[in-house]
Amino acid sequence: MLVEGKKVLVFGSGISGIGAAGLLEERGADVVLYDGNDKLNREELRAKLGAESKAEIVLGECPEELIRSLDIVVISPGVPTDLPVVNRMRECGIPIIGEIELAYELGKGEVLAITGTNGKTTTTALLGEIMKRASDSAFVVGNIGNPYTTVVDETREDSVIVAEMSSFQLETIVTFRPRVSAILNITPDHLNRHHTMEAYIEAKMNVAKNQTKDDVCVLNYEDEVLRKFGEEVTAEVLYFSSRRKLEKGIYLEDGNIIYRNPEECLVCNVEELKLLGTHNYENVMAAVAMAASYGVDMDVIRETIRDFAGVEHRIEFVAEKNGVAYYNDSKGTNPDAAIKGIQAMRRPTMLIGGGYDKDSSYKEWIESFDGKVKKLVLLGQTKEKIAKEARECGFYDIILVDTFEEAVMTCVKLAEPGDAVLLSPACASWGMFKNYEERGDKFKEIVNSL
Repeated sequence: MLVEGKKVLVFGSGISGIGAAGLLEERGADVVLYDGNDKLNREELRAKLGAESKAEIVLGECPEELIRSLDIVVISPGVPTDLPVVNRMRECGIPIIGEIELAYELGKGEVLAITGTNGKTTTTALLGEIMKRASDSAFVVGNIGNPYTTVVDETREDSVIVAEMSSFQLETIVTFRPRVSAILNITPDHLNRHHTMEAYIEAKMNVAKNQTKDDVCVLNYEDEVLRKFGEEVTAEVLYFSSRRKLEKGIYLEDGNIIYRNPEECLVCNVEELKLLGTHNYENVMAAVAMAASYGVDMDVIRETIRDFAGVEHRIEFVAEKNGVAYYNDSKGTNPDAAIKGIQAMRRPTMLIGGGYDKDSSYKEWIESFDGKVKKLVLLGQTKEKIAKEARECGFYDIILVDTFEEAVMTCVKLAEPGDAVLLSPACASWGMFKNYEERGDKFKEIVNSL
């Protein structure tokens, strides 16, 4: 892709937008950083762009004359692709791509891409560690918090880029083609953005749409949608399963993780892992299948998965205070992810839930409590909705609070020695916090100050 001398509008001023603007300027583009929020501080944005930046900053309504002058639009993942202004750009025939597509077009090396509703960050972090041990030029990018565009200039022909891909990022790919892809699972999420489950699934499946028979796609055999998708994929399909033995792929049998392609190989026993829970064994299997199919030596893979302790904010043990164990699962931003948090608990649990409403149903989450949850402490935009669904499911031990601090301290007061306090909200953090990391950090700060 040639961007030198082209007028490129970067839509969105978050970390993806700033990263894209920086890369485009380095490659000689005439950059406009645009954000529809006219309340943003121009000087702060200018500081983020850097002293050398000559990018124009436009906030609020996008002028028609600007739209007509553009050659390319690079849209950030957080910007819905069906906004009227985006549709207007489309009507003018302007190519609209995402930050991931831009980085892929301008970068070097091969990509290993991971998507799915849950488990992406753990799998990406683990695969990233494996590839860093196997290669002297490995990068971990994408939805994990490190924009792909910020590492493009460091990539080489022999580089390996491990990318966590959200449905938002996958909506705007054009030529993006991972050497190995994985879809971990598909459960309802982000329906406020995608509107239908079919659109959400289609976005996820885009990860494999440009792959050829020379590439590999790793899929969860126990997910009916993905099992069917495996019959349509052009790439070689490798399944993983936590429930059955597979003729080809990677599976869990009597606590052993076994890789078969075509020879059978014992990877490890789950007792050797620091990660807990079947969902994490599935994440490990996906990472192992991706690394092995890329040609990484099994000894390197084994050593890495045994050392890997997990990621921050995902069923993260914080501390034990007065006999009560505190766990930070702030990354449980949807009901299915939060179910995994409950399933990992081995103590009576005080559960903190609620937050931003993504049009989710919470009944399956509530039904997964399985006698473990003593009290459900709810806050945020969804608290009344969750409380109503909980009562419909026959769960009445509910406390509604107004602030995050009140939620944590309510659990502290009511928890008894031997209990656990779990922050696993089943909702996004928006409205109270910038992101789930800030929410998890606040939880840890409160717990550690007890």
